[in-house]
Amino acid sequence: MASLNKTKKTSWSAKMFFLLSNILIFSQQMDSRALFLNLKPKKLFFKAAIPGGISMVVSSLYALFDSIFVGKFLGTTNFAALGLAIPVIIINFALSDLIAVGSAVPISVLLGQKQDEKANNYFTSAIIMILVTGVLMGVFMYFLSPAFMDLLGAEGELKTLAVSYVRVYAVFSPVTTLTFALDNFLRICGRIKTSMFLNVFMSLFTIVLESFFILVLKLGICGAALGAVISMFVCVVIGIWMFIPNKLQLKFRKPHFSGELFLTVIKNGSPAFLTNIASRVFSIVMNMRLLALGGENAVAIYAVLMTVGSVIDQILYGVLDSVQPAIGYNYGAERPERVKALKRCCTVASAVVSVVGAVIIFTLPRILATPFLQDLSLLDNTAWALRLFSIGYLFKWISHSIQSFFMAIEWAFPALTISLSATFLFPLIMIAALLTMDLNGLWLNFPFTSLLSAILAIILIRALRKKIFPQK
Repeated sequence: MASLNKTKKTSWSAKMFFLLSNILIFSQQMDSRALFLNLKPKKLFFKAAIPGGISMVVSSLYALFDSIFVGKFLGTTNFAALGLAIPVIIINFALSDLIAVGSAVPISVLLGQKQDEKANNYFTSAIIMILVTGVLMGVFMYFLSPAFMDLLGAEGELKTLAVSYVRVYAVFSPVTTLTFALDNFLRICGRIKTSMFLNVFMSLFTIVLESFFILVLKLGICGAALGAVISMFVCVVIGIWMFIPNKLQLKFRKPHFSGELFLTVIKNGSPAFLTNIASRVFSIVMNMRLLALGGENAVAIYAVLMTVGSVIDQILYGVLDSVQPAIGYNYGAERPERVKALKRCCTVASAVVSVVGAVIIFTLPRILATPFLQDLSLLDNTAWALRLFSIGYLFKWISHSIQSFFMAIEWAFPALTISLSATFLFPLIMIAALLTMDLNGLWLNFPFTSLLSAILAIILIRALRKKIFPQK
């Protein structure tokens, strides 16, 4: 009888697992071609952009929580260490973004052209390439992070904390670097809500883990890093598992690497990759200037600017990145009117997000800054810096939306031109141009950079419009 009961229990458990598998794989499922090619553009935009925006809102709330926890509970030195460590970590993710974006863009176009097997090869090859680069970058980050901190001028406890934070990410690098690639691939398969749920789960789970590691286990800044990487690890396992049954449009296949594949990935991924690298290299330069002009306090203030600004950046990214597969599908299927309609929706939405964000930051700087500062003597200077910084969002949406559009249709060179100018060339020029203004010059760097980038993006889109949409 006991054996029979055990058999029944096992059978029931297996049935429940099978049912759960089917719910996860088929729920909210809609054929991606029907979704991207037949749904009315405005409805398609909202169907893609709203879940993407929600995902990034929750992710940005996690980032805020992370910064508040470190700043309030661990102190200014830990918060400054976080600011120094983040650029190094994002450089690691930049390589996976190169492959993820570089493969996602041609995959969308290929599916629009009904070249499914070629798209599957790009998908499988991308997963393998990200795993390999994650291993290599993890090794480099672990052993070279002290040298990075020396380069920045960090010493003593500040250096020790920053290195320990980076090394936690380095250990988990081979798996966590798959996080954002799987997010892209799920959306390409029409699993937009599934992608949103995974992102929301990852952010909330991270908050729970960080609270436990920092407040209960007293692991300090390493606890913050550990909470994030464990959450990413769990979501990567779930994401990979969803593709294994081969029920989604993208399927694992025996990979066939080729020179064409590598070149296509590099070409289409280079704008995102070089944007990440250039922006982090600039952050390193900026942190060196901040340490020279204002020490740890200036670095902490800049970390507040970056954290508050990241909320707007994340929402912009979530909206625009979520619509890229739809634009790529329609561009590949030669449906220019739908492409134009989706582009207009992206432009309007990004303008609203940016301008509203600028107004909120400008009018409520003290309220926004207070949660991050253990030392409230920095509040006045931080509020002033936030007001200067907020002006940049009146212009940033222009270059961001145009660059995203170029990437979606595989026009890598103009996207790369905008991204490098916005994240590296113009910011460096502004550091030199505003040198005599000391810290105020650094706070104004973003507004002037955003204005110049907007002008450049408008010039490029106007010059290339007829080539993008040739008259038949």
